[in-house]
Amino acid sequence: MERSERWAHAMEWPLTATAAVFLLAYAVPIANPGIPAAVSGTCEAVVWVAWAIFALDYTVRFVMAERRWKFVKSNLLDLAVVALPLLRPLRLIRLLALISILHRTGSQGLRGKVVIYTVGATVLLVTVGSLAITEAERGEPGANITTWGDGLWWAMSTMTTVGYGDRYPVSVTGRLVAAALMIGGIALLGVITATIASWLVQRVSEVTEIEEAATRKQVELLTSEIASLRGEVLVLARAYGGSPDAEDARR
Repeated sequence: MERSERWAHAMEWPLTATAAVFLLAYAVPIANPGIPAAVSGTCEAVVWVAWAIFALDYTVRFVMAERRWKFVKSNLLDLAVVALPLLRPLRLIRLLALISILHRTGSQGLRGKVVIYTVGATVLLVTVGSLAITEAERGEPGANITTWGDGLWWAMSTMTTVGYGDRYPVSVTGRLVAAALMIGGIALLGVITATIASWLVQRVSEVTEIEEAATRKQVELLTSEIASLRGEVLVLARAYGGSPDAEDARR
């Protein structure tokens, strides 16, 4: 195992814990804007410490990589997690680290990875969308999404393409968040539908193979019994003095 692979394996769970702590630290001030300033400042510090850990992980893996340009092309998501959040409006990009970690810790099977990506991306999109829309809309004139509960309800109804219309963004930032969530929701619905269809096709194929195997076994058993009965008929015929002709023998 190469050094970069050993490092990535060793950092799987620490990065998962860091991403979870980051999400919590980012969500608390938005979900509860009335928290003391000290708590809010601590959450902000935790957010930046988490970003620093992600940056350190990416830097170490980049340095250890034998072909660094290939490493960059293969880890664009990790690069976005590290580079883009330096601009404050894009700090939510750091949450994409969760998907990257799911890729590194997920099942090696294709369907297993699809399921993990789908579940992880769905939860992440709903959570991120609700937090982003709440932060963007809170305090805007005429805003009807002012609490995290409103944002969560809006994110779920938007992502599932239901769109009741009782909650909607009024700011430019909020509408950009809505557009991103709509695109992500449609993509995830497509993945979910394709995964379920693939699973159903596989199950039908497995059942068909089992039934065909059982049918072949029964045919082989019947063929063996018929051959045995023919042998017994010939023996009885010879015992009673009969002489079956060649045509009977062939039958």
